[in-house]
Amino acid sequence: MTDSSYDVVEVVAMQLIGSDASVIPVSAELSFRTSDPYTVRAVFTGPHTMSTWLIGRELLSMGMHAASDAPAGSGDVQVWRDEDPDYALVSLSGVEGSALLAAPSAPIVRFLERTEELVPLGAESDRMESEISAFIAALLTA
Repeated sequence: MTDSSYDVVEVVAMQLIGSDASVIPVSAELSFRTSDPYTVRAVFTGPHTMSTWLIGRELLSMGMHAASDAPAGSGDVQVWRDEDPDYALVSLSGVEGSALLAAPSAPIVRFLERTEELVPLGAESDRMESEISAFIAALLTA
């Protein structure tokens, strides 16, 4: 399932935590492109379903330093460290419902470090300057 067009890919074993405290294993493939440095593509695959989410890289990074009483994100995606810092929690809310996922922190941190080696946080706009200029030029000539 790994797509070679991504510059960084990390597969993370997660657990979907049900409202009844049941646990279902889920695989999450986190992908990053330097050409789209603000975004992390997350493909969640469970026993009978697959769902793709686009998550802000900065939000994911901030979540690795956030606690449950002040998670990173205020919308459909929230991320924070569990009471046990070896684990992170990801809350997803959408039209079809909501999900709470638990994952070991280490592979997420490793993924983020690899993305930051390519495009440091805060330097994303420098990477996209030519795309933004081309987009503006296309709008002005349309």
